[in-house]
Amino acid sequence: MPAKGAGATDAADDARRTSRATGPGRLLIAVYGVFALAATARAAFQIATKFGEAPLAYLLSALAAVVYIVATVSLARPGARAFRVSVVAVTTELVGVVAVGLLSIVDAEAFPSETVWSAFGRGYGFVPLILPILGLLWLRRNGAGRTDD
Repeated sequence: MPAKGAGATDAADDARRTSRATGPGRLLIAVYGVFALAATARAAFQIATKFGEAPLAYLLSALAAVVYIVATVSLARPGARAFRVSVVAVTTELVGVVAVGLLSIVDAEAFPSETVWSAFGRGYGFVPLILPILGLLWLRRNGAGRTDD
C-alpha cells in the first residue's frame, strides 16, 4: 500500500519533469493561477449579485476565468496532450482579449461593466494582453521538451 500522499509526490515529480514548469515557466504558471482565482471570484460575484446589469460582460468574465483555469492546469502538467491544451487555451485567451478589447472600445455601450479583457485588460495593467503573448512564446520555446502521454 502506497504511503499517504504518494499521489501528490508523483504529481510533483511529473511537474518537475516538464520543462514548462521550470524556471520562468513557474512564474508564468503562478500568474495564470492568480488570474484564474481573480477572474473566477470576480465572475462569480458579478453573476450572483448583478447579472441583469451587464450579462454579456459578466459571462465573458466567466469565460475568461475558465480559460485561465485551463491554461494554469495545462501549463503545469507534463505531456503532449497538456501541451496541446495549453496552446489552445493561451491562443483562446489572446483572441478573446483582442476581440473583447476592440469591442469594448468600439461599442462601449455593449459593455456597461468591465470584464477582465475589456480595453485589452486596462483594469489589470494590460497583463491580460501581455500574458498570452508571453505564454505562447514560452510554449514555443519549450515545445520540443514535452513528453508523450
